[in-house]
Amino acid sequence: MLRFGILSTAKIGRELVVPAIQDAENCVVTAISSRDLSKARAMADRFSVPHAFGSYEEMLASDLIDAVYIPLPTSQHVEWTIKAANAGKHVLCEKPIALKASEIDALIEARDRNKVLVSEAYMVTYSPVWRKVRSLLAEGAIGRLRHVQGAFTYFNRDAGNMRNKPELGGGGLPDIGVYPTISTRFVTGKEPLRVQASTDRDAEFGTDMYSSVRADFGDFELSFYISTQLAARQIMVFHGDKGFIEVKSPFNADRYGAEELELTNQNHSQSQLFRFQDARQYKLEAEAFSRAAKGEKEEVVTLESSVNNQKLIDAIYRASEKDGWEPV
Repeated sequence: MLRFGILSTAKIGRELVVPAIQDAENCVVTAISSRDLSKARAMADRFSVPHAFGSYEEMLASDLIDAVYIPLPTSQHVEWTIKAANAGKHVLCEKPIALKASEIDALIEARDRNKVLVSEAYMVTYSPVWRKVRSLLAEGAIGRLRHVQGAFTYFNRDAGNMRNKPELGGGGLPDIGVYPTISTRFVTGKEPLRVQASTDRDAEFGTDMYSSVRADFGDFELSFYISTQLAARQIMVFHGDKGFIEVKSPFNADRYGAEELELTNQNHSQSQLFRFQDARQYKLEAEAFSRAAKGEKEEVVTLESSVNNQKLIDAIYRASEKDGWEPV
């Protein structure tokens, strides 16, 4: 069993990732750390975790853990990923792992120097829904892919929420803009060449609250919009000359609908609905990461892929400040 330590008592860890790790077949949460020992102990007791630490440094120095999961605010991801790697721990870090592509170079260096696994936690890449989309595209189920369309929105104007604090790495593109990009890159194996975009910022918070994006992948185009201040919606559609694939609730199936996709042919005379009951993508992520950390052959999100995804996000910001195309 790969022994995980959790770096902080953040909500995503409490509600999604820690329960998934505890339910996984090949890993377990051994320790919780917080800058407040009482918070660490309370969360440890909640999940029957044996050890609690009152500082991140103390947990990283412990030989009780083999790996860490980092759900800290985005602005702290690079710092603590490097510290964990330097402590000889494998690292599963929440997305986005960095706020600029250039920052990931230091993570690659720390990974290679310490001979540990460092991976960005894109749970969608482990989901059977997205594996099915990839296989359908590969087998030509919709013919030639010409257009990908997506949306990811929610409404949040809580001034205390980290998503509305630029100093913590808040904003729509870092939080949810990364999902249409990573999922499109994952299922097609293609990288974007250039991008056009427009972005609106919240006058009070200073964070980007809305973006409309057009990305040129050469063979096809990706267009999507994201917002932190619109009614909640998720959709991804892959449109080819022989049909299209619609992913009904592509990113947070438990909150936005069923885990399913529909394949429709060219003239709508035939459609197939693929349902995935309780796919538990966070559990699959933890198990795949654990196998890879133990040296087993497993597909995980590499830091090199993270660089390419962040390059696109960086280009979207640049494109939003100009008219016309911006190279990725």
